[in-house]
Amino acid sequence: MNMPLLALAISAFAIGTAEFVVMGLLPEIAGDMAISIPDSGHLVSGYALGVVIGGPVVGMAIRSAREKSALIALMLMFVAGNAGCLLAPGFGWLMLARVFTALSHASFIGTAAVLASRLAPPGKEAQAMVLMLSGMTLANVLGVPLGSLLGQLHGWRATFLAVMLLGLLAAALIAGFVPAGRGSPSAVAGVGSDMRRPVVWLGLATSVMASASMFAFFTYIVPVLLQVTHVEAKVATAALFVCGIGITIGGLLGGRLADWNLAKALTRTLPCLIAVLIAFYWASASLYPALACMALWGGLSFAVGMMLQALIIRVAGNAAGYASTLNIGAFNLGNAIGAWLGGRVIETGWAFNAITLLAAALAAITLAMVVAVLRTARRAPRPLLV
Repeated sequence: MNMPLLALAISAFAIGTAEFVVMGLLPEIAGDMAISIPDSGHLVSGYALGVVIGGPVVGMAIRSAREKSALIALMLMFVAGNAGCLLAPGFGWLMLARVFTALSHASFIGTAAVLASRLAPPGKEAQAMVLMLSGMTLANVLGVPLGSLLGQLHGWRATFLAVMLLGLLAAALIAGFVPAGRGSPSAVAGVGSDMRRPVVWLGLATSVMASASMFAFFTYIVPVLLQVTHVEAKVATAALFVCGIGITIGGLLGGRLADWNLAKALTRTLPCLIAVLIAFYWASASLYPALACMALWGGLSFAVGMMLQALIIRVAGNAAGYASTLNIGAFNLGNAIGAWLGGRVIETGWAFNAITLLAAALAAITLAMVVAVLRTARRAPRPLLV
């Protein structure tokens, strides 16, 4: 067993769980804090904005540190943030703690991905990166459902306690097994002219829109199941597990589709995603049709996300590393926008399942932007392979 990669994967699992588990705890947090569910949804937006801000700011702060030291410091920062969530006396303090937790997210994942590839044997760099990032995927399959169940049984603070302890374990594993290396790759100097390509920024904007579509729905998926499908909280938690399976399969499938034909894969997957979101609006009244749509939606959404990441890397040329880091921020900016828009739909008095129609509209805009990116890439002075 490759213990350094396992340490990084466990760290990614902890970070992924912290990011997404709050969506399964919104009813508990809203009830405990005496706020509305849309207001509690700001915890998702706040975390996402923390990632957007923290990526470049924290990345510059650790640019001269050794990778191992930087990763330990970032994980301890993550632990401190979750401790703040655990002890928060009110919603304002909880929001501040969530934002603080998020500041380490982008820099940790970016640094760990590069380190994982360097720890791998020649020719297996990509496999090592996938193994490390699998922790984020498993967070959706295991971390989110189990964390949601723990919160329902013992209160939402118990979930943050568990995530904090997991972060401490991850920091200890990094300290014990990850070898000391050279300076952190987080510095952004020397990106070059490739970052000035309009297609790169159009691609990043497309990632924002795709993520907004996903989180307009994902943020409020448990309230939809409770209010529209009329299931018990434990059933809603089990439904998150079904959704997580779809997400895992979709993430793996997205990579294969990107290698097959990225342009065709994106322009064919997005219409399917739009259709599933519209279907969920009508299927949400019944449990099993809703579960089927959730699994399909999770798979298609994460497949699109994987393909957009591949698209950014391809169109950015020599600036692929920096563009990929910015894409993490783009996805999280979309998270914040989507969660905010979904909350506004609910606050206007629409039925909870109306957010799926909003998500479908945002996915349609994403499709139009993907077509624009592909056309721009092909019309570039040096046509780009997409």
